[in-house]
Amino acid sequence: AAANSSITLDRMTPQKKITVIIADDHTLVRRGLVSLLSLNNDIEVIAEVGDGRVAVEIALEKRPDVVMMDLSMPNLSGFEAIRQIKKRAPTVKILVLSAYDNEEYVLETVLNGADGYMLKNTSPDELNNAIKTVASGGTYYSASVAKIAEEARSALSSSPDGPAARIADRLTEREREILQLIAEARTHQQIAEILHISVRTVDTHRHNIIQKLGLHDTASLVTYAIKNGIVILHR
Repeated sequence: AAANSSITLDRMTPQKKITVIIADDHTLVRRGLVSLLSLNNDIEVIAEVGDGRVAVEIALEKRPDVVMMDLSMPNLSGFEAIRQIKKRAPTVKILVLSAYDNEEYVLETVLNGADGYMLKNTSPDELNNAIKTVASGGTYYSASVAKIAEEARSALSSSPDGPAARIADRLTEREREILQLIAEARTHQQIAEILHISVRTVDTHRHNIIQKLGLHDTASLVTYAIKNGIVILHR
């Protein structure tokens, strides 16, 4: 009987856990989510990050099942992080966890490829369900944003070239990165160090951004970045 029992146990294969990276610029929020998700035997948090640029790097390195992404992130916004992860690792699922329920932000995340959008006032059970749903290939949205998201997804599927007309798409990936850093009041020297490029290259990109957007000074660049979700002000 003991031998049979041993054979049965050997044949049992443990269920693979859903691997998750948490990206949020608030340490207490990240730690709280880690503690919350650790109570679920089906989910394993493999990294937590507080910077949008690092979130992209870690996601590309570890290739988790799901990235839980806040939108308001330093150095690289959640919007741009979603865009870059989906471009380079389209199989990684992204679940936005945000305090913002405005239509523009929901639309932007859908257009950039996010698989779900949850508000931070959601219940632990619903968050667990959302993670499992997107990990299995579905989409999941908080009730208050579901209609907006589904309409955006429908429009995107019927006209995939539609987003190309957006104003933000006038800029290259690097130009959007630099615009966010300018809006965060970084100096050209700081931007050069963060992006590992020369100050002259930063100057060139800033000139190109101004030319493309028809703007004239730093103040108007900052205003544009805020209005278009390239940088998000905390509530």
